[in-house]
Amino acid sequence: MTNNKIKVLVAEDSAVVRMFLIHLLESDPQISVIGAVADGQAALDFVSNNKPDVILMDIHMPRMDGFEATRRIMETQAVPIVICSASANIKDTVITFRAMEAGAIACIEKPLGHAHEDFEVTAAYMLKTIKLMSEVKVVRRTARSSLVATKLKHEQWQRAPMEIKMIGIGASTGGPPALQTILSGLNKDFAVPMLVVQHIAPSFIAGMCDWLNQTTSLQVQMASHGITPLPSHVYLAPDDFHMGIGPDGKIILSRQDPENYLRPAVAFLFRSLAAVYGPNALGVLLTGMGRDGAVELKEMKDRGAITMAQDQESSVVHGMPGAAIALGAATHVLPPDRIAKALIALVNHRNDAARS
Repeated sequence: MTNNKIKVLVAEDSAVVRMFLIHLLESDPQISVIGAVADGQAALDFVSNNKPDVILMDIHMPRMDGFEATRRIMETQAVPIVICSASANIKDTVITFRAMEAGAIACIEKPLGHAHEDFEVTAAYMLKTIKLMSEVKVVRRTARSSLVATKLKHEQWQRAPMEIKMIGIGASTGGPPALQTILSGLNKDFAVPMLVVQHIAPSFIAGMCDWLNQTTSLQVQMASHGITPLPSHVYLAPDDFHMGIGPDGKIILSRQDPENYLRPAVAFLFRSLAAVYGPNALGVLLTGMGRDGAVELKEMKDRGAITMAQDQESSVVHGMPGAAIALGAATHVLPPDRIAKALIALVNHRNDAARS
């Protein structure tokens, strides 16, 4: 084993699945499995004496489950954790997102056996995710904390009496807890609809909707083609569909070619908001790898929209918001909790001004 290999700890209670995952991981010459344990307590004990680059963590395990193990590891050792779930049913994915709220940075489905038709795709996705997450710099969480919290000081918001009619949010790696922080900071009668593109492993978006419904006061649902977005509602782009807004104010779902190798793409959403709503739109670009949405956030700003990017300190990966900031696309750079407060202040002030 060479020193520059990615060191992985596997936490999985099934001996058969554990050996399968080890075999699959070590089929990649860049990865070395340095430990394999059968429960969360053993994973916690392992990282107290060893330093893996990534932990591949099951959810359902004896003694200590994956959620509790993730919470405790992130409070003490701060290792990138990828949740590896046996299925993407609603119950399991809600627990998965609780683990992400506690500090896990990605979620994937366990690859099925070699005979399964999707094996090559799911296996390749797992290996790619492990490699990408090994490069993420995570920080230790204080007990029972979420993302960094700061007090909102008085801000000099734009004073033009232009009503905000639609909010678009884009996110990737680290996005679910950042989005949850924003949405949980908004009241159930928040006056503006929100459209969200979250890059995430296939089949997890329905569970994410359910988790957000349980942890925020807004109505969160999967977007459907042709519906008119309602106030206090949040619409998430479904798997493998771009989401945008049409000239008639109705949601568009499209199977057009991927953008930035992604479908759904934040770029598609932001570009449609810029075209349809111009200065009546508001765009938010959260943590994530790559540059998806950065150019289009600048397009929104150039059309007169208020635009926000997540700050580096609170981002798991500052790729997308960092690219937007570098382009001068963000009128405000804030952590998620301050984004929530800014949305309330902006919507209340500007919409009241527009109606007066």
